[in-house]
Amino acid sequence: MKIILTHEVPGLGSAGEVVEVKDGYARNFLVPRGFAIRWTKGGQKDVDAIRRARKIHAIQTLEAANEVKAKLEGLQVKLAVRSGDAGRLFGSVTQADVVEAIKAASGPAVDKRAVAIASPIKTVGSHKVSVKLHADVQANLDVNVVAA
Repeated sequence: MKIILTHEVPGLGSAGEVVEVKDGYARNFLVPRGFAIRWTKGGQKDVDAIRRARKIHAIQTLEAANEVKAKLEGLQVKLAVRSGDAGRLFGSVTQADVVEAIKAASGPAVDKRAVAIASPIKTVGSHKVSVKLHADVQANLDVNVVAA
């Protein structure tokens, strides 16, 4: 089945690409979650609109991405979260929480979909987080989670 990706899907493609996938994968996973729409003859207009929108929000050049990477890796990101006595959090830290902490630390604007947390952050301490800025540039930063 031909589909048009509306969001980036790891291992499949980025937004605006037309890809061929198995019927069940598209029907049961991609389309219901809003990651893709079915391809039609008039779908090329949708593809162009998605590409234009993504191009506006994406960092355009490799040099700009490297500048943002340098800014991000130089930040001291501190996130205050409610926790119990043993340092265990009530819930976990999400990508949106990390983006707000970057913004609070006077960092550059980052899309929450670009933030990747390797394992769920459920304890107080320093944790590694990566931010994909460009196809070739990925920034790694330390997020210091403290008890509120």
